[in-house]
Amino acid sequence: MVRLMRAVVLESYGDVEVLQLKEIPDPVAGREEIVVDLAATAMNRADLLQRRGMYPGPPSEFEVPGLEFAGTVAEVGADVHAWSVGDEVMGIVAGGSYAEKLVINQRQVMAVPAGVGLPDAAAIPEVFLTAFDALVAQGGLTSGRWALIHGGGSGVGTAGIQIAKAVGARVIVTASAAKHAACVELGADEVVDYQNERFEERVAAATNGRGVDVVLDIIGGDYLVPNIKSLRTGGKILQVGVMGGGKVEVPLGLLMPKRASLIGTVLRSRPLEEKAALTQQFIHEMLPRFEDGTLRPVIDSRYSLGDIAAAHTYMETNANIGKILITMA
Repeated sequence: MVRLMRAVVLESYGDVEVLQLKEIPDPVAGREEIVVDLAATAMNRADLLQRRGMYPGPPSEFEVPGLEFAGTVAEVGADVHAWSVGDEVMGIVAGGSYAEKLVINQRQVMAVPAGVGLPDAAAIPEVFLTAFDALVAQGGLTSGRWALIHGGGSGVGTAGIQIAKAVGARVIVTASAAKHAACVELGADEVVDYQNERFEERVAAATNGRGVDVVLDIIGGDYLVPNIKSLRTGGKILQVGVMGGGKVEVPLGLLMPKRASLIGTVLRSRPLEEKAALTQQFIHEMLPRFEDGTLRPVIDSRYSLGDIAAAHTYMETNANIGKILITMA
């Protein structure tokens, strides 16, 4: 007998009415995989793009969005030794977390931190791994250096502020005025109102003209030139999103004298080995920080899986500070 689960399935693309809650077959674990009963998932900007047909998920019989999760191990494959049924876990997936169950390779899974618990842990994996990878693993951010983080009130932004402070760096963020207090509370040293201020001027003033070591940018578009101006010599721009547009002229005349690096990066399309390696690095360097309270998920609001259309509508207002959690109950 085929067991069925509830999942949000995309059979077409468009506005929120294409988010259809349906029953589909439960996933089955391969030899190195586990099946997880989800307590929650959390929304990401990529979900909005996927719904509109602009960021399709991996090939599958059913296109189920969702990039992260937290839940309880329900089934383990024959070659799984690190996890047991009943373990509380979290992680990132290329798709499929808008569902009551999912299947994932055992090496991409992390234990839910004792200080967080279910379902709030679903707000951790995607944004904290993205920010850690960009700022620390690729950006080389360390104690005493400066980071510029755009979208300080977003999921990636709130995670990035905390990670930068956890490694001893100083942080400048851009955010709308309504989100400044939240950014400061998380540890931002300088907050720029991007609607009324030129952030490159604030960066120059804060760093005595030196510039920042790393830029974490989810905006793109017209931010490229002031990003380059904000860099120190040898600095890096990590482009993790293009909310402001993906097409822009690259000013090589500005980039070259600073010996700067412009690095585009995503998590979703990386091969399993790279995702597993990043997950393990994060486990060793950052996961204990959730247990001692240095890091915490920032949750703006909570919706049930049945209210997924309302959650998408809310995210499109850009009013959220931190993550929008989707619970399975």
